[in-house]
Order: sequence, then C-alpha cells, then structure tokens
Amino acid sequence: MPKKFIQRFSPKPETLKNHPHLKHLGQALQNPNLWHLNRRSAAGAVAVGFFCAWMPIPFQMLLASALAMIFCVNLPLSVALVWLSNPITMPPLFYGAYRLGAYILDEPLVEFNFELSFHWLANMFETIAPALLLGSFILGVISATCGYFLLRVFWRFNIAKKWRRRNKR
Repeated sequence: MPKKFIQRFSPKPETLKNHPHLKHLGQALQNPNLWHLNRRSAAGAVAVGFFCAWMPIPFQMLLASALAMIFCVNLPLSVALVWLSNPITMPPLFYGAYRLGAYILDEPLVEFNFELSFHWLANMFETIAPALLLGSFILGVISATCGYFLLRVFWRFNIAKKWRRRNKR
C-alpha cells in the first residue's frame, strides 16, 4: 500500500530528467536509485526530507535534493517532505526550535517585535541564531531518525499483512 500511494503522487523520472531547468545535472539524475521506491529508499527519503524541513534556510528543497543524491534515496519523496515546513507551519516549528536551543544553551528568551527591515533581521540573527540553529539541528536529527524507523516498521507491517492475506487464499 505505501508504495502504490507514494508512486501515485510522484512525478515520472523521465519528466524530471528532461526538464529544462534540471538538464544541467546530467548524469547525477540518471542514477536509478534516486527513482527506485523500496523500503530502504523511502525511509531514507523520509529522513532526508524531515531533516531538511527543520533547517532554517532558504531553498530547503535544493538541500534535500542534494542530500538525496548523496545518500541515493528517493529524490521526489525527499523533496516533497521538505514541505512539512511551509509558510503556515514555519513560525511554530522554528519558534519551538529556538526555545529548545535557548534552553540547551541556557540563554534567556529574547523578546522581539517584528519589523520588516534589514537592520532588524541582522540584529535578530546575531542574537537568536545560535539557539535557533542548535534547536533546528537537534529537532531535525530526532524527526529524521523517528521518521526513518517509523516508515520502515510501517512498510514491514504492510508487507507482512499482504503475506498473511496471500497465505489465507
């Protein structure tokens, strides 16, 4: 079931390989492991996607695709799972990461009023960046590890269920 569900929403490899903006990657996209969907590649893609979703950087999808290519896991799934952190979920996710990082670093929480200016952004980056980056890294590792093992258990459970049904027939 998970394999068919994931494949239904995944783009075709040929479509992505021939996309004009992705042609410059050439041989990197030709690796069949990036498109193969099995328990190992799906679990690795979940780990990569969840980890990258916690990173407070722009272009998280590029990071996810680079890590998917390095670890040879399913590329479309790893890029899609980055959208766990979207414009709606980013504020609570990153605030929680900041609070965790501040707690671990034993720093007081910084009160702030949002201003749309470069000076405010630079000032906030200097004060909250260490706590935010540490909290994001820790939560990224935890969610990647949990996602990896939970998907492997879920996948194995579904395979065992299929085998039991097959043996009943």
